[in-house]
Amino acid sequence: MSEATPQPTPGILHPYTPKLTAFEHSPRTPRSARAKHTLLFLGGLSDGLLTVHYPSVIAKHVPENWRVVEVMISSSYEGWRTGRIARDGEELRRCVGYFRGLQEQEGGKIVVMGHSTGCQGIMSLIVGPLSRISEWKDAESRSADYEDVDIDGVILQGGVSDREAFLDQAKREGRADVLHDTVKRAKEAVEAGKGDDCMARENHIMISETDPPITAYRTWSLLYPGADDDYFSSDTDRREVEAVFGRLGRRAKRVAFLLGEKDPYVPESVDRSALVRMWTEGTEQGGGDVDRVNGGIVKGAEHNLNGQEEWIVLDLVGRVVRFLEGLERG
Repeated sequence: MSEATPQPTPGILHPYTPKLTAFEHSPRTPRSARAKHTLLFLGGLSDGLLTVHYPSVIAKHVPENWRVVEVMISSSYEGWRTGRIARDGEELRRCVGYFRGLQEQEGGKIVVMGHSTGCQGIMSLIVGPLSRISEWKDAESRSADYEDVDIDGVILQGGVSDREAFLDQAKREGRADVLHDTVKRAKEAVEAGKGDDCMARENHIMISETDPPITAYRTWSLLYPGADDDYFSSDTDRREVEAVFGRLGRRAKRVAFLLGEKDPYVPESVDRSALVRMWTEGTEQGGGDVDRVNGGIVKGAEHNLNGQEEWIVLDLVGRVVRFLEGLERG
């Protein structure tokens, strides 16, 4: 599927907070203008409205009683550089609440779908902050902030480890020393209570001299083992996988994991099938219902599928549509 010439995209803009919006793709038919169910899509680092193309295709194929909505949060576009994953989760929570309030009929379902780092925002919404993992191993104690997530399904597409991706790239470029120095400086700043300070661009592994700055906290969160963004690393201890994904299984009614066969952000040394299986088993151990039929490795797919052949995109879209149909049937 080659890159198409940009075209106007009709839809409805929802102000789910005074300063944050979500874009609902134009209904397929007049009948679907009063859709009963909602699919909320959250993109990854530097993504914004329509930057990932496949949600527009999903909107053309979902059943008439589903709406497809792209969620903008403070971390959209370049806001992630000074953001926190906990903030992402809280803003997504408010978006879920907004659309729950719009449901026209009883029984309407809400599914949240993340792409790339958007998957981490969804994990923050449902599971909570990764920094509390030591508490999760011993008990199900958690703050009231994580008691009221009212969703019916979760789809995580391209949930990859930013830490492993940056380390893999740094090694291939002969810059592993720069990465380790960046992480060391970020960790020291966080421990000194200066996590919200922006780091110097010089010798920062994630940015060039002309890029917008990144805070020490977000650098640490994305690159340090076990930090707040580190949900999807392949080297995660088995007990931690069970703690994190077990909580996902206890709080999400149904889950699907989708990972591209050719996702360039997964190091070649990582077995993709084993990675998805690890998340699946951890979720199921928590009592979660994982869609093993529609989830899994998407043949030929790269990270966001932009510009890929139509059959690859339609494979992903078909998996999402069947997940929604199955959830609706119960």
